[in-house]
Amino acid sequence: MNDNTNNERKNSESRGDLPSGNPKLEAFLRRVLANEEDIKYVSPNAIPALDLYMDQITTFMEMQLQRSRRYPDDKIMTKTMINNYTKNKLIPPPVKKKYSKEHLLLLIFVYYMKDFLSIGDIKTLIEPLTEKYFPKSEQGLSLTDIYQSVYELELSQIGALKQDMLDLFHVAEDTFPDAPKEDRAYLNQFAFICLLSFDVYMKKRIIEHMADEMAGNNPDPKAKKKK
Repeated sequence: MNDNTNNERKNSESRGDLPSGNPKLEAFLRRVLANEEDIKYVSPNAIPALDLYMDQITTFMEMQLQRSRRYPDDKIMTKTMINNYTKNKLIPPPVKKKYSKEHLLLLIFVYYMKDFLSIGDIKTLIEPLTEKYFPKSEQGLSLTDIYQSVYELELSQIGALKQDMLDLFHVAEDTFPDAPKEDRAYLNQFAFICLLSFDVYMKKRIIEHMADEMAGNNPDPKAKKKK
C-alpha cells in the first residue's frame, strides 16, 4: 500500500466512512472506545479539600474509579495497598491517621501506574513530587496545579488515542489476505492484539528507561514487585 493510499484511508477513517473488512469487530472496538472515554483521571473538582481517614480514602477511590474495573468484584485500592505504598515511601505517612488532598492526588497517580510498573519505578517517578510539592511548594506551583495540568493534557489526547487505535485496527485488517475466509477474521483480530501488545510493551520500556535515568541508572534491585 503506497503513501497516497495510506493517506486516503486515514482521511476516510477520520470521516468514519471507510467500509471495514470486519464490521463486527470494528463495531465492537468503537463501542469499547466510546466506553473508555469515561475512564479518565478523577476530575480535580471531585477531590475533597478536607483530610480523610483511610476508610474514606478507599470509598472515594472505589466511587470515582469504579468504571475502570474489569470485573464487578475487583478492588480499586485497598487499605493493604495504601499501607504498602506508605511503607515503601511512594506517599508520605498520614498525619494523625488522616490523609490530605495531596495524599489523594499521589494515590491517583500511583493507581494508574501500579498495574504495569514496579513499586521501585513508581517511587522513582513520584519521589520528586513528594520532595518538592508535598504538602506545599515554596515555588508557587502546587501538587494540585500539577494534577490539573496532567488531567487537562489527558483529556486533550483522548481523541488522538482513539484514532490511533482505529488506525492500528485498519492496519491489522490488511494482514493475511490469502488466509482462508473462515480464519481471516480471527487472524486479523490476533494481529490487532499483537500490535496493541507491542505498543504497550514499547511504551512500558520507554517509561522504565526514563525511570532508570531518573534513578541515576542504578535502579533499586530490592523493589521489583508490583502493588
